[in-house]
Amino acid sequence: MSTVASPVVPPGEFSLGRRLNGFVALTKPRIIELLLVTTLPTMIVAARRMPPWWLIVATLVGGTLAAGGANAINMVVDRDIDAVMKRTRGRPLVTGVVSPASALVFAVALEVVAFGELWVAVNLLSAVLAISAMLFYVFVYTLWLKRTSKQNIVIGGAAGAVPVLVGWAAVRDSVGWAPIVLFALMFVWTPPHFWALAIRYRDDYRSAHVPMMPVVTTFKRTAAQILGYSLLVAAVSLVFGWTAGMGPLYWVSASILGAVFCALAFELWRRPTEAAAMRLFHWSITYVTLLFAAMAVDQLIFH
Repeated sequence: MSTVASPVVPPGEFSLGRRLNGFVALTKPRIIELLLVTTLPTMIVAARRMPPWWLIVATLVGGTLAAGGANAINMVVDRDIDAVMKRTRGRPLVTGVVSPASALVFAVALEVVAFGELWVAVNLLSAVLAISAMLFYVFVYTLWLKRTSKQNIVIGGAAGAVPVLVGWAAVRDSVGWAPIVLFALMFVWTPPHFWALAIRYRDDYRSAHVPMMPVVTTFKRTAAQILGYSLLVAAVSLVFGWTAGMGPLYWVSASILGAVFCALAFELWRRPTEAAAMRLFHWSITYVTLLFAAMAVDQLIFH
């Protein structure tokens, strides 16, 4: 395991504004944005209309707090890796803006508040699902799989797929086949999304001794794995359309967006380059955003 880099400046000498920004950075806001993009449309599908605004706000706030706490714990555990990788050397625990003890207290507090807020304002099932995602992300992915298995992000990606279950449970207080298929969609989407980015930063992961797929196998084989999962993404999105009884807007959107996803993955397999990998990475984010937007609009129009 790599040694944690010493802070350049003692924690007490940072300005209050910078320390506050450090605590915000612990939550990884850009990742949370993507989770929220999937939660709200799922709630609309579950309700077959726009849910009450108070329920939307309560669910998104609770989900944000739970995800932020999980991300903060991840940074506490991975601070040795972050100190080695060029991409993450500016994170608050590496620079010393926030101390590990303060970060851990902050993270646990977020989780406690998230559970209580979801339980009181939404329902117990959504609260349990949100906390279970945190526990899986921390104990299964961060503490175990990330440093030991090339399938780390495949299995660990389950945590990032839970927000759709939280959104569905918030509306219906139950989980059925439609949200499970939607969970599966996000589960199979994670490997091509993350491996495409990991291709660019494979030297970083190699120096930190993290066995991401692009590090432990060839570029061509990684591209083949990405293509396989991309085909699954397109297929599962259609299965969801059937399971959830979606309308024509969703079916057309899922077909077109999935075709583009597969085409970019095929191009990466045919000509494995970093540029092709980054095109797929950026499209994977656009894909989720547009697919879930189409999902929501479809329900608001046809129901």
